[in-house]
Amino acid sequence: MVTALITLVLLSYLLGSIPSGFLVAKAKGVDIRSVGSGNIGATNVFRILGKGAGIFVLTADAVKGAAAVMIAEPVVRQYFFPSDNLTNFGRPEIYHYFREVAGICAILGHNYTCWLKFKGGKGVATTAGVFAALAPAAFSIALATWLVVFAASRYVSLASIVAAVALPIAVWLTGNGALLIGISAVLGALAIYKHKANIERLLAGTENRLGGKKTAAAAPPEEKKS
Repeated sequence: MVTALITLVLLSYLLGSIPSGFLVAKAKGVDIRSVGSGNIGATNVFRILGKGAGIFVLTADAVKGAAAVMIAEPVVRQYFFPSDNLTNFGRPEIYHYFREVAGICAILGHNYTCWLKFKGGKGVATTAGVFAALAPAAFSIALATWLVVFAASRYVSLASIVAAVALPIAVWLTGNGALLIGISAVLGALAIYKHKANIERLLAGTENRLGGKKTAAAAPPEEKKS
C-alpha cells in the first residue's frame, strides 16, 4: 500500500503542478508573474491575455484536478485488485481514500508548483475539478454559489471566497462522509488563505472587478513577485 500511495502522490502532484497559466502566457511572450496581479491563475490570464486564454487556463486547471482523482482507479487496480472492476472492489474504502489523496496532492501541486520555485496559483479551479469528480452534487452547489456572488458583485475573488466557505457545507448537505467534509473544509480554508491579498483589497475598496476599470492599488509590488 505504501508503494501505491507514493506513486499516486507523485503522479497527482506532478499533474497538478503543470503551470497552465504560466505556459500559456509564455507562449505569447508574456511572463504572467510580472504583470497584473502576478498570479498564474485564470483570472490574471483573462485580464492580461483575454477571454480565450483565460477560459483555456481555467479549463486546464480544472481538468488537472479531475484527472488526478481519476488516476486513482488504475493505481488501485494495479496494486490491489488487478483482476476486478470498480463494482467488485473488496475494499471500496481504499479506492475512495486514494481518490481523496490524489485530489489533495493535485491542488497542492497547483498552489505550490515545483516548476516555479513552489509559487503557484490559488487553487480555485483545480479544487473545483477535484470536487466535480469526488462529489458532483456538492460541486454544483458551490459552483452555483460562485456564479450568484460573481453576477451580483463582479468580483472573482469574492465569489471564490464565498464558494470556498460554501463547499464544506455543500459536501455535508449532500450526505458525504466525515473525512471528505473535513478535507473540503481544509481545502476551502487554504483557498481563502491564498486570497489574503484580495481580502485586504476588498476591505480597502481597491479590488478590481472583472471587466471593470483597474484601480491604482490593484497590483501591489509584493504580490507581483509571487
